[in-house]
Amino acid sequence: MSSGPLLLNSFIEIGQGKEAFKYERYVLAVSLFLSKILESFTQRQWFFRSRLIGLQVRSMLTAAIYKKHLRLSNVAKKNHSGGEIMNHVTVDAYRIGEFPFWFHQTWTTSLQLCLALIILIHSVKLATVASLVLIVLTMICNAPVAKLQHKHQSKLMVAQDRRLKAYSEALMNMKVLKLYAWENHFKNAIKTLRKEESKRLSSVQLQKSYNYFLFWMSPVLVSAATFWACYLLQIPLHANNVFTFLATLRLVQEPIRVIPDVIAVIIDAKVGFARIVKFLAAPELQTENVRKMSNMATINHAIMIRSANISWEMDTSKPTLKNIDLDIPPGKKIAICGEVGSGKSTLLATILGEVACMDGTVEVSGSIAYDSQTAWIQSGTIRENILFGSSMDDLRYKETLHRCSLGKDLELLPYGDMTEIGERGVNLSGGQKQRIQLARALYKNADIYLLDDPFSAVDAKTATSLFNEYVMEALSEKTVLLVTHQVDFLPAFHCCL
Repeated sequence: MSSGPLLLNSFIEIGQGKEAFKYERYVLAVSLFLSKILESFTQRQWFFRSRLIGLQVRSMLTAAIYKKHLRLSNVAKKNHSGGEIMNHVTVDAYRIGEFPFWFHQTWTTSLQLCLALIILIHSVKLATVASLVLIVLTMICNAPVAKLQHKHQSKLMVAQDRRLKAYSEALMNMKVLKLYAWENHFKNAIKTLRKEESKRLSSVQLQKSYNYFLFWMSPVLVSAATFWACYLLQIPLHANNVFTFLATLRLVQEPIRVIPDVIAVIIDAKVGFARIVKFLAAPELQTENVRKMSNMATINHAIMIRSANISWEMDTSKPTLKNIDLDIPPGKKIAICGEVGSGKSTLLATILGEVACMDGTVEVSGSIAYDSQTAWIQSGTIRENILFGSSMDDLRYKETLHRCSLGKDLELLPYGDMTEIGERGVNLSGGQKQRIQLARALYKNADIYLLDDPFSAVDAKTATSLFNEYVMEALSEKTVLLVTHQVDFLPAFHCCL
């Protein structure tokens, strides 16, 4: 890029009759053509490679955030809301992904300025000092503004997290808001958060506008200062050095004008990087005391818990469950009863490894299928929810539908098991969602089944049918832990906790 002004100077000298050799003009024309071809080729490669690296970095960060979210401890989940984690993926990871492209602008801009300075010294001699002083002053004036912009950018990201958290909570619980007529209250709360975010955003944009004004004006000021210095120092201005100076100034004009963008991207990337590092450093669920073994041929227990102190918090002085000892052989059916809040779901979560076992050990042998208290349904068809990525086996699939009492329900739906059930199963009843979840667990054909009160969302007749068909027959050879409040089923179990 810097060859352009030098070639232009040579062209002007040839026009003034100062040709060094006979075919110099042709050599210069070919040199200019080749230099522009090389410049275009290298720039395209630079743009492509830097964007590719940025995309890879963004994908890597997104995967790391997702994996970290799965391993967060219960305390960390309270400190990092869903809206904040979504911001990490959509905003912070994106800005860090943009950084590799803009990073090269830092050293290329510096290199271009140095080369331009050498050309200016050759063209206007001592008057170059005026240009250098003005560029340095521009950089100095920008330093405090960059620090202030970093501060406002950090506050803006915090405000965005709060607004996204409020949005997520309102959308997830829209039915409750409508039933209790809380729309205006939440609307005013979101408006308040939006005003705070707009205030922070205005501060950031104001700092950016100052940067843009400063750097866009700098080429004009540099030209004026240089020509004024030439006049004071009585440096002669001819066509060759004037045009060379202007061409050089135009060459560095674009790098100088993108300096505000580079500063903004660096600040955004620094803030995003600090936020992601803080999230990735959050405490994880401690599962050292939970051991899972896949081979059941050489063991005589499916689940074994020894002297376990279990706590949702990291405080060992207040365990949720204390001194738990449990040994469940394969194929046994265990009922878990107790009042609300007594720790039934906590025990199942411990076996899954979702709750920290502070003391003692937990050993689980074989694969696990878990049926939660609140049915989890993904957007898609009923068949997709039941298969859940497994291959289709017609015989097993029909048997699963029969055991879960879903046959009559599918007959009432317009497209049977290919009916789209919407986000979180909005067009299904609570009992239908629970039975689809039971069907998903049964189709997996796991070794251990953890059923957390699956009959609470169905009527007594359906509950009895499910217990006989599903628990007692379909899972007759499986290890089953069933949380229930229906004492009529207890005599059929091997043991009751």
